[in-house]
Amino acid sequence: MAALSEAKRIVVKIGSALLVEGGHLRGDWLASLAEDVAWLRSHGKDVIIVSSGSIALGRGVLELGDGALALEKSQAAAAVGQIRLARAYEEALQPHDIKTAQVLVTLEDSTDRRRYLNSRATLEQLLSLGVVPIVNENDTIATDEIRFGDNDRLAAQIAVTVGADVLVLLSDVDGFYSSNPKLDPDARRFDVIEQITPEIEAMAGDAGSGLSKGGMLTKLLAAKTATAGGAEMAITLGSVLNPLQAMAQGAPCTWFTAETDPQLARKRWIASMKPKGVLHVDAGAVQALGRGKSLLPAGVTGVEGAFGRGEPVRIVGPDGANLAQGLVRYTSGEAQAIRGQRSDRIEALLGYPGRAALVHRDDMAV
Repeated sequence: MAALSEAKRIVVKIGSALLVEGGHLRGDWLASLAEDVAWLRSHGKDVIIVSSGSIALGRGVLELGDGALALEKSQAAAAVGQIRLARAYEEALQPHDIKTAQVLVTLEDSTDRRRYLNSRATLEQLLSLGVVPIVNENDTIATDEIRFGDNDRLAAQIAVTVGADVLVLLSDVDGFYSSNPKLDPDARRFDVIEQITPEIEAMAGDAGSGLSKGGMLTKLLAAKTATAGGAEMAITLGSVLNPLQAMAQGAPCTWFTAETDPQLARKRWIASMKPKGVLHVDAGAVQALGRGKSLLPAGVTGVEGAFGRGEPVRIVGPDGANLAQGLVRYTSGEAQAIRGQRSDRIEALLGYPGRAALVHRDDMAV
């Protein structure tokens, strides 16, 4: 079971009720979280924050009061609150010399392979530059049919997208209980859950707190996604100051163990897809792939099939042997135009700058 000390990449989910109280930001709590993030990064860890709070902040500024909001008012509140939320994180992390970026996503960004690759590439680039991405659902444009609906599941999807080792859900309870501990004094907290059985699911209620939509049932759904994608997931009490350092020092929590490691889970997912086309490669590309390199256009000798960006393709050697399967970064027409060419000629051939690799090694199952 990966602990925070062992993880290389960590996703932290923060709910509205932790961050916003009475329409106002909990500045002291956010400052303590920033200390936690700086502490994790000082130990060489990548950190991504998935944060609720834009609607809660916006409704406070707009004085919309309590209770349910109509869709248009909710989206207006999100538009106002997103600016304040991003600025709050920037100001909290700036004293630690940590740069931040705002990343707004919708459910479509994870279900559409082209958008998925764009999201993954952007997040990877931000992390490589030492930036802490602040991710939120794009509530200003998302309607019910394109919404995650809660940031627990969004956080799990982000964890899978970036190949995180650990997902931490900061909650209003210190773990998963056999029943609601606020109502049942005999409720028992689980330290570790290795498998989410029907019995475990039956224990989950769906009553969120305050401004948050996420109940324990949504956290179980998040755990299913995260653990299937190779990430350990923890639920721990988030309302205390420095909640991540408290967790690392032994504060109560519940760990959900991963089924495999993130890289292997991603490779299996790619390998299980039905290919939409074939890329034929030369002997030099065969050797490069054998050394764990990406597939560059220069090594491609032929393109078969009609495929879009982000769709799975087979990679075949000169002798017709299947070498790998991967998610291609260009359409079949674009691949045909740049095959056999050096990567520095892509812009001249296509009319716009593209990615150097036709299939990146991270998107390939050999």
